[in-house]
Amino acid sequence: MDLVEILPDQLHMLRFPIGQAYLWQDADGSLTLVDAGHATSAPTIEEAIRSLGHSPERLKAIVLTHCHRDHVGAANELAGRWGAQVLAHRLEAPVIRGEQPVPEPVLLDWEIPLYEHGLTVPEAPPTRVDREVEDGEVLPFGDGAVVVHSPGHTPGSIGIHLPRQGVLFTGDCVAGVGQVMLGVFNVDREQARASFRRLASLAPSVACFGHGDPLTKDTASILRTATTAEPILH
Repeated sequence: MDLVEILPDQLHMLRFPIGQAYLWQDADGSLTLVDAGHATSAPTIEEAIRSLGHSPERLKAIVLTHCHRDHVGAANELAGRWGAQVLAHRLEAPVIRGEQPVPEPVLLDWEIPLYEHGLTVPEAPPTRVDREVEDGEVLPFGDGAVVVHSPGHTPGSIGIHLPRQGVLFTGDCVAGVGQVMLGVFNVDREQARASFRRLASLAPSVACFGHGDPLTKDTASILRTATTAEPILH
């Protein structure tokens, strides 16, 4: 895992071989994790927190952008060990808890080998969801983090917008792998496009993706342009 500073003393990315999570620190020292890596990554996440001079006991919340295994994996273990609250959208919560199956994406031909590669990380265990959130709900970190329902990748996918900080977490609706583009493996591609446009309209200064490098310069302009671009991966 690579630990990458995005905003000094506030925001770090934890990059795994597949996927990534983000650690936010508030001024009072409390920590929020946006997504939680795969099922065996809890010790690595704890080590990263300690390497920044924090105790994992400061982890107050784990916000899950959607139900996929590379985002949910370590949430249950971390929450159980340190008492953090797990949050997810109402539509995603039954899947995360293991009560409903993970929705199958409608894959384009060029996405099939990428999807099979992504399945090499272990399945996420059934994971508790302590708080089911809705679009527009304000969460107690980042001076008021706003839930942005962003369906398409999965029905209950969310972005998290920190308007006072100019930071946007897009989940897998948007990707930054080589280029900024619509994320892959969507259950409803057109719905995902509409969600991408909505997220881009927030005009953040920093955009953090589920896969790929964050944007920290010309972010609003790049996102706006990317909403109409086609990926070149295929």
